[in-house]
Amino acid sequence: MPRDNGCERNVALSQQETSCLRWIAKGTSSWKTGEIMDISENTVNFHIKNAMRKLGASSRTQAVVIAIRLNLL
Repeated sequence: MPRDNGCERNVALSQQETSCLRWIAKGTSSWKTGEIMDISENTVNFHIKNAMRKLGASSRTQAVVIAIRLNLL
């Protein structure tokens, strides 16, 4: 039985979710990402958690990896 590597999934991330994931991928903290995007740290975490849920990820790092594999970043 073939393994599901997640590359065939059709996931739609919002522009804010994608932007937050891009900054997280660069190693930027939620606080600094909020400063850059002119939103609060809580709002950054909200977007990251939504992206994690949509991607089926259990961590921020895993969400970034999945998004990269799906060519979303």
